[in-house]
Amino acid sequence: MIAYLKREKVLLISLVLAGISAFFVPPDRGYLEYIDLRVLGLLFCLMLLVRGFQRAGLFDLLTDRLFGGVGQSRRLCLTLVMLCFFSSMVITNDVALITFVPFAMLALERCGRQELIIPVVALQTVAANLGSMATPIGNPQNLYLFSVTGMGLGAFLRLMLPPAALSLGLLAGATALLPAAPVQMAPVAAAGRMPRRDLLVYTGLFILNLLVVFRVLHWLPVLVVTVAGVVLIGKKQLLGRVDYALLLTFVGFFIFVGNLGRIGPVRDLVSGLLRGREILVSALFSQFLSNVPAAILLSGFTDNGPGLLLGTNVGGLGTLIASMASLISYKLYAARPGASVGKYFVRFTLYNLLFLAVLLPFCLLIR
Repeated sequence: MIAYLKREKVLLISLVLAGISAFFVPPDRGYLEYIDLRVLGLLFCLMLLVRGFQRAGLFDLLTDRLFGGVGQSRRLCLTLVMLCFFSSMVITNDVALITFVPFAMLALERCGRQELIIPVVALQTVAANLGSMATPIGNPQNLYLFSVTGMGLGAFLRLMLPPAALSLGLLAGATALLPAAPVQMAPVAAAGRMPRRDLLVYTGLFILNLLVVFRVLHWLPVLVVTVAGVVLIGKKQLLGRVDYALLLTFVGFFIFVGNLGRIGPVRDLVSGLLRGREILVSALFSQFLSNVPAAILLSGFTDNGPGLLLGTNVGGLGTLIASMASLISYKLYAARPGASVGKYFVRFTLYNLLFLAVLLPFCLLIR
């Protein structure tokens, strides 16, 4: 267990924070309300299905179709980053990273450009967190704040599209600085012999889970159907490939943030800090609590919804836990054989701080 926790440092941090907060708020029935089962169930299903798509050879086929033949590594990197930016607007930042980070690592390995995996995955993470700000369904804090503030779609788009457009330009510029060289995709012999039945099942289940994202369907029946579907096609071994440490990490942070909201002095301190400084404070809180819990926590102390929207979205940049989605790409990269976690952390932090240094003043200016 000790060795496992040493490998799963982010999980360890979340459990320690949850444990410390429990000294101030002893466990009771309220703890059950902290944990967002919908998020956990959806995350479990999507990780399960992406593993299935990967095993079925779908990512191999996509790399052949999108990047087959000779091309430029810079164009390949730009495509991989922009896939996360634009898809996150519709399928959320979490889903975009779960889907396209493994895809990117596979594509770069197949064209012999493994040295680009770290910068591309780091930029994909930034892209998913920033692209998702453009729509109310792009990430959980947008959906929550859009609902509780009663903001109209037009007002939301007028507020969030300018920083999203600036983010797009910054991402294109950062990708243009990556090395440019001809690349050749090695052909995949099995790419044309994918199990169609499995792909049809995974695709159908994936669509059901997207309907959960859009709140068309309830998460619990879809969770049951997803697990049953995977088992019925004889792929129950995929259940063991789900990143349960990531799910436990979410639980730890849910408990920590929930307890903070029940500590009186903390509530009083937050109310005083927020007045007239919603963007700065929410961006700062996001660095330590992550932007989704920060949005939930701070929304009870101010009626400045636009400030919280800007602050928590831009606040998803910065630390590894500023956005829970960032943990997903970190975990996916860290699980890769030969991963250099230290180098990834340095590059990730560098990109995040540079983007934050530009976007935070911009958001303060437009408000």
